[in-house]
Amino acid sequence: MTRRDALKASALLVPALTTTVSASAAPKPALPDTLTLGMATTDFRELTNRQLADELAAAGLRVVQLFLTQSDSRYWKYNNRSDLADLTPARGEAIARTYRSAGLTLHSLGVYANMIHPDPTERDANLAYFEAMMRVGRDMGVDTFITEAGHHHPEGPAPRVEYHFQEPVWHAMVATGKRLAEMAERHKVTVLFEPFFRGFLASAKRTRLFLEAVGSPRIRALLDPANLLEVDDLEEMFHQLKPWIGCLHAKDRKLHVDAGVAAGKGDLDYAAFVRLAAQHTPSAPLVLEYVGSKDYRDALQHLRQTLRQAGLHYR
Repeated sequence: MTRRDALKASALLVPALTTTVSASAAPKPALPDTLTLGMATTDFRELTNRQLADELAAAGLRVVQLFLTQSDSRYWKYNNRSDLADLTPARGEAIARTYRSAGLTLHSLGVYANMIHPDPTERDANLAYFEAMMRVGRDMGVDTFITEAGHHHPEGPAPRVEYHFQEPVWHAMVATGKRLAEMAERHKVTVLFEPFFRGFLASAKRTRLFLEAVGSPRIRALLDPANLLEVDDLEEMFHQLKPWIGCLHAKDRKLHVDAGVAAGKGDLDYAAFVRLAAQHTPSAPLVLEYVGSKDYRDALQHLRQTLRQAGLHYR
């Protein structure tokens, strides 16, 4: 090779090397780096609303997911209805004011009525209860409600196909979801359905299919990764549900174990969880759950530390 040939070869090689180095050195797109943290009030049953508001504000939290389980507002029953007769508009407004005066935002109200009951009369009563909770939310200035599909276990021998996987139950639940969507539209509110691997919404894909079948922007999803850890990888959960997610629960679960535990006590990869949340659902609050007065600080510390290690900010 002559000197001239060598110079030509070098001239061709330099742009290629420059392109390769430039591509590898180019900064990666930054993730949205501020997530909002909140607390579900379910297990703070021994505190009044005022005591709880002061406690959460002192811990630096911004958002509350209100379950009416506090010692001066016992109105919540899981998978059931509660008597709301004395939860007057004035009473609801006063409860909401308690939290807002402490600098807290009420993101949502927990309902968890049984939408899957086989008796049409029971389903009608549960839908009426749900609508009553929407009116309570209006008095509180809250426009988001959370629920599961509900649970039903028929008496007698176990059926060949579990009740919540039977074909007629799918169609009944879609019809119930559409009725709930009509209520939500009338009241201008949003309902978030929370999937759970041992119930009707047993996976992220099944939840997406249900939401698509209901077909309403008023009916969306609350993703609790610990509830689907047994059947879905984290990436699959977000891939299936990210356009639908309005809130995230932050708890944990050991694999092959039914009971949930506090954040950091199970097998959920929290570092991956918060990164995916920041990437796909940055506006959805991360709400700690399955904790109360005795253990919420450890769970909150675990969540905050994980966010810091991931290079994310929180408020």
